[in-house]
Amino acid sequence: MIGVIGGGAWGTALAQVMAGGADVLLWARESEVVAAINQARANPDFLPGVTLSQQIRATSDLTALAGCPVWLVVAPAQHLRGVLAAADLTQRPQLVLCAKGIEAGSHKLMAEVVADVCDAPVAVLSGPTFAGEVARGLPTAVTLACADGELGADLVRKLVRPGFRLYLSDDVTGAEIGGAVKNVLAIACGVVDGAGLGLNARAALIARGFAEMTRFGLARGARAETLAGLSGLGDLVLTCSSANSRNFALGLGIGQGKAAADLLAATRTVAEGAATAPVLVAAARAAGVEMPICEAVAALLTGAPLRETVAGLLERPLRAE
Repeated sequence: MIGVIGGGAWGTALAQVMAGGADVLLWARESEVVAAINQARANPDFLPGVTLSQQIRATSDLTALAGCPVWLVVAPAQHLRGVLAAADLTQRPQLVLCAKGIEAGSHKLMAEVVADVCDAPVAVLSGPTFAGEVARGLPTAVTLACADGELGADLVRKLVRPGFRLYLSDDVTGAEIGGAVKNVLAIACGVVDGAGLGLNARAALIARGFAEMTRFGLARGARAETLAGLSGLGDLVLTCSSANSRNFALGLGIGQGKAAADLLAATRTVAEGAATAPVLVAAARAAGVEMPICEAVAALLTGAPLRETVAGLLERPLRAE
């Protein structure tokens, strides 16, 4: 049996695809989500329009996952530490981290947070994935990053499904940074679309944003080829191109003149980039890494005027690429 922590869109989609080869126990905080999955085979609040497999059972008891040898951990980045602290990890399940972000305060990546809480074996699942497409069985390829090659190969065997292809890597840091930074850049691309700045601007932002991702990743010990792969560039292209991305949708609203706080308050889903942006900027400054696009996103999230913020990016000193 595979355990899934998190009953949002991504957690439910992962439960659905995993149910193609195993029984799944999904933990959700919301009692109405648990009831809907168990009684109606659906999660209308977070993943509407998908009929869920009979092999998925939901629970609101986190300790019930203790018997699952593999956990897909989809708790939001800023809640990961607390969720794991409340879980029963005595059996040392294999933890596959599926949320993308950097912890506020500590500036730690998710695998580093896990190391603070427990000594369970860890891997990271990251790549270009819209939950609805994964849940419907559309072709998807992701990175499974694990420092332990034997553990990584074992997890690939356990998690691979028809249409859900895994590429193994040992660069956990690279996979995590790609996923965290792309969320912030997706907000920026949404702003570009919302403000009507054009496709040229969006393409330029993706390219220069990828340069920022690479600079920060290399400074934290990631490999360039990981950042250019599925968990970096691949995920960046997807989330910067469609309002199906929660982060892009947030930026779209900001670009249309809406307040970030109002947009965030109006939805139950989590746009990880909103929490990651200020943390990423602080971590980059501490590492001596220049990330002007990410800084602009952090400023917009706190109410900086759009026109002046965009002008500030365009008026930066000219430099070689």
